[in-house]
Amino acid sequence: MAEVEVTRDGAVLTLTLNRPEALNAFTLAVHRGLAAGLEEARDPEVRAVVITGAGRGFCAGQDLREFDEHPGNTGDMLRATYHPNVLAIRALEKPVIAAVNGPCAGAGVSLACACDLRIAAESASFIPGFVGIGLVPDAGGSFFVGRLLGQARAFEWMTSNRKLSAAEALQWGLVSAVVPDDELAGQAAGLAANYAAAPTKAIAMTKRLFEQAQLGTLDEQLELEAQLQTVATQTADFHEGVTAFREKRPPQFTGR
Repeated sequence: MAEVEVTRDGAVLTLTLNRPEALNAFTLAVHRGLAAGLEEARDPEVRAVVITGAGRGFCAGQDLREFDEHPGNTGDMLRATYHPNVLAIRALEKPVIAAVNGPCAGAGVSLACACDLRIAAESASFIPGFVGIGLVPDAGGSFFVGRLLGQARAFEWMTSNRKLSAAEALQWGLVSAVVPDDELAGQAAGLAANYAAAPTKAIAMTKRLFEQAQLGTLDEQLELEAQLQTVATQTADFHEGVTAFREKRPPQFTGR
């Protein structure tokens, strides 16, 4: 049984963490499976990605039974496993949706927050986890949670180790939607399908713009907008969008 199941439905690729007996906690095998899935997601025919968990949980974070088995120190382990996958998610030129189907803790929170969008089942919960065992946020948790919640709230949450319900996560802006448990997979698939039918290159460049907006100056951002808008106006999807607008019909985007 694969630790990460990779399934394809048209232009949507779904990666399912598949250790339900351990709430899909990370092991080296899970990292390898996720890396392979994210590599497959680079296929230009894939236009949206969903990450979810098997069984009753999304991801419980690091499997502590394997914590000391990686050669080298903890920093080496993070650099070799978590970091490449987080960077791969951010580098994908397409939207990545986390469908949080249950408990989400520790590095599971970091994984969900590294995605572009998060939707949650009503039974989902979010627990920072790190400080509860004397650790600091890792796998990008301090970066992404701070962006999503603001520094003060992110610090308070991460250091209190408070469990958030799905409803609280929605109120805080950690997730964009909460749906009944039995509707999560369908809602995530529908959202991904909508993105897959959209102008993929424009979405990819918008992702890049928001990524850089937090890191540079206004002058730099204005210049990047100008550069990417030049590229966008040269795509087939732009010409289709304009033509469809003039012809008063829905556009048929191809991602080209």
